[in-house]
Amino acid sequence: MRTIDWADGRIRIIDQTRLPAELRTVEITELDQLIEHIRSLAVRGAMALGVAAALGMALAATRATGDLDAELAAAADRLIGARPTAVNLGWGVRELLLARAAGAGPAQLVARALAIRDADIAVSRALSRRGADLLAGARTVLTHCNAGALAGVESGSALGVIGQLHADRPLELVYVCETRPLLQGSRLTAWELGRLGIPHRVIVDSAAAGLLVGGAADAVVVGADRIAANGDVANKVGTLGHALAARHAGIPFVVAAPEATVDPAAASGGDIPIEIRDEDEVLSWAGHRVAAPGSAGWNPAFDVTPAELVAAVVTEARTIRGRADRPVPLPDDLAQLTVTGPAPQAG
Repeated sequence: MRTIDWADGRIRIIDQTRLPAELRTVEITELDQLIEHIRSLAVRGAMALGVAAALGMALAATRATGDLDAELAAAADRLIGARPTAVNLGWGVRELLLARAAGAGPAQLVARALAIRDADIAVSRALSRRGADLLAGARTVLTHCNAGALAGVESGSALGVIGQLHADRPLELVYVCETRPLLQGSRLTAWELGRLGIPHRVIVDSAAAGLLVGGAADAVVVGADRIAANGDVANKVGTLGHALAARHAGIPFVVAAPEATVDPAAASGGDIPIEIRDEDEVLSWAGHRVAAPGSAGWNPAFDVTPAELVAAVVTEARTIRGRADRPVPLPDDLAQLTVTGPAPQAG
C-alpha cells in the first residue's frame, strides 16, 4: 500500500497514529483535515510531507470557490506552518505555486502533484540503490525514527537503503531505536521491518551509544528532515547522540535523503527552525500523566547533527562523502534541482 495517494479527487493516507495495532486508511476531502493529520503525525516523514504538500495544494485548487490565486496563497501559508522544520513541505508547496504561475488550472495542478508523487517513488528507489552500494559490507545497522515506506510514498529513504541491503544480501540484524516520545521506531519502523522479513531488535534510545561504542553495529543509517547548505543535518531528536557515538566507535554515520531535503537558504544548522511540540508528549504516557506534579517539559521534535559527524549524504543523484576534518560538501546548485524528471541512474 502507498502511504499517501490521490483517489477520486481525495487524498488517501495511512493513519500512522493507529499503527501497529491497526492498518487504517483515511480519505481527506478538505485542507483543514490534511493540516490536522500533518500536525498529529498521522502522515509524517520528509518525503511523504513533500507529496502531502503538493496534493494539499491540488486539493485546495479543486475546492476553490473564489479567487484561485488568493486561495492557493492562503493554503500555502497554512501548509508550510503545519510543521516548520520539514523543508519538504515548503518544497511541495512551491512546486505547485510555480505550476500555477505558469498558468496551470486545477486539473493541471492535480497532474503536477501526481507527477511529484510518482517522482518520489523513483527517487526512493535510486537513493536506496546508492546507499546500499555505499554500505555493501554492512551486516548489522542501527537506525533512528522512521524513514521507510511510511515516511515516503512506497519505500522511503533510510529504510529503503536497509531494505535494498537486505535484498542484495540478507542482513544479520537491524537495531531500531524506539524514538521517544512518540515511538516512531518501535511502532512504525519495527512494523515495516517485520513486513519485510528483516531481523531486528527494538532498543531504548539511551541504549544506542553503548551498543555502538561496544562494536555491535557496522553503520548507522538515518533520514533527514532538512539539510543545511554546509551539510548540517536536522533529524528526529536523538540523532545527534547516535552520530557522536558512531564517530567514537569509528563506524560510518550515513544520511539518506532526497535532494529536495537540502535547503540552500539555511547556511548551517543554526538557521533551521526546530519544531517544539506539546510538553504533554513527554510528561504523559497513553493519556496518563507520569511526571511528578509541578514538573514542566521540553519537547523539541528534532536536533541538528554537525556536518563533520556525517560520513556521507546519499541522495537520488549523488553520494556526497564527508571527511573527519571538514564538513560534508554540498554543491551550490542544489537550489536548482528538483525531482520532476526521470530518476538518475545508480552508480
